[in-house]
Amino acid sequence: MNAGPEAVLFDAKQLDTALYNEDLAPVSVEKRTWGWLNFTTVWMGMVHNIVAYEVAGSLLGLGMNVWQAMATVVVANLVLIIAMWLNGVAGAKYGVPFPVLIRSAFGYNGAKIPVLVRGFVAIFWFSVQAYAGSQAVGAVFGMLIPGWNMLSSINILGMGLNVAIAVILFWALHAWVISHGMERIKYFEMWAGPLVIILGLGLTAWALFTAHGLGPIFSQPSKLSIFGFWRLFGLSVTGLVGVWSTLVLNIPDFTRFSRSQKDQIIGQAIGLPGSAILFAIMSIVITSGTVIAFGKPIWDPVLLLQKFGNPVILILGAFALLIATLSVNVAANVVSPAYDLVSLFPKKLNFTRAGMISIIVALFFAPWLWFNNAGTIFNVLGAIGGGLGPVAGIMLADFYIVRKQVYTLDAFYQKTGEYGYLNGWNVKALISLSLGLIIAFIGLVIPALQVLYSYSWFLGVIVGFVSYALLMGSTSKKEFISSVNFLEIQNDIKDI
Repeated sequence: MNAGPEAVLFDAKQLDTALYNEDLAPVSVEKRTWGWLNFTTVWMGMVHNIVAYEVAGSLLGLGMNVWQAMATVVVANLVLIIAMWLNGVAGAKYGVPFPVLIRSAFGYNGAKIPVLVRGFVAIFWFSVQAYAGSQAVGAVFGMLIPGWNMLSSINILGMGLNVAIAVILFWALHAWVISHGMERIKYFEMWAGPLVIILGLGLTAWALFTAHGLGPIFSQPSKLSIFGFWRLFGLSVTGLVGVWSTLVLNIPDFTRFSRSQKDQIIGQAIGLPGSAILFAIMSIVITSGTVIAFGKPIWDPVLLLQKFGNPVILILGAFALLIATLSVNVAANVVSPAYDLVSLFPKKLNFTRAGMISIIVALFFAPWLWFNNAGTIFNVLGAIGGGLGPVAGIMLADFYIVRKQVYTLDAFYQKTGEYGYLNGWNVKALISLSLGLIIAFIGLVIPALQVLYSYSWFLGVIVGFVSYALLMGSTSKKEFISSVNFLEIQNDIKDI
């Protein structure tokens, strides 16, 4: 599989400026420089983060034993890599981001709905990750600055002054990283991801030393019945998928820079299931070690570092956690809403300005009011997964079933093109989205169907995929308006 057209030239007369700007344009071949190593390190940077650590470790807090927790993590990541591969192909082939690709299924106006939802979720995740990282900042300051913890008596918007200062400082670090766009992100991820592994290996060694080997860790019994485990298994897999449900949609934002399909497939294979499963296993082993060392599971890595009472360990560990959180937040939770906002306001925003707006909006989610609760985290993850699942299913059905993996590139940027539908709205996609959401969340409304909510993401994907494929299968090709392909435009320009 090649990465897409060899070159893309634009004729301004053929494009609608309300749908196009430089950030939304197909990436030219000379700018497709991401190799498999870049994808590997980007994923390493994203999966090695505080929230992913806490989510994996909290499985033990919810009653699973080590084997059950590890099986849950493996299944979730196998599902994720398949979804990432499938949805990443179009980005690598055509060089365009998610907010543009989604126009094929929903129309240029209808696409604003999934774009807004995905952007909203990504900004939400940014706030969660940034707050988790700011706790590491606060822990270091508490160790080094006398009287730092006393500032907690001064309340600002539901948090102590010391917490507020840490939050502001960490938010500012994100602004610095994104200030030079995707190239800075690319090079930042090259060293940020591997650094966190060092901290994880150190804590894993401590857990094994404390437990006197793997035996005591793996022999701890489950606190769940068979039925209780399978109920929690579904909810947990859906929750773990929910952590990356936004990336399932916007993985084309990254694969559009790939040198080839082979690079994105190999890089993601190493970086996602490989790194994620390794990191989750370390989290589970470390959390299990805290049960032996402290009598209860501690899945908050900042709290665990503080338990050692050693300023050097705390500072080095907190630095690694800060880098980890920066890497995942910038790659996973700034890139996506930035492209989303640019697609909504192409005349006014570019990537950097949109990224800055995203991190400011994230403050309004106030994660400091509800963050420290394992049950809440999985409920939120389940809701996120259920909400984005139908969109993923529709995208996959559109590319593989309806379009047969062939898009008309210039039609993405034309209101009268093939993806114009009825004033920019594809009603059939909206019906499929509604059906997927109903099935995903029906378990919250009807108690007898509560078990379905445990599999909300999977149900959303399946219903979105099947319903869209069936509805679009009834669409006559005569309903589509053909338009000039970008390659034809390129040839015309060459002939001039």
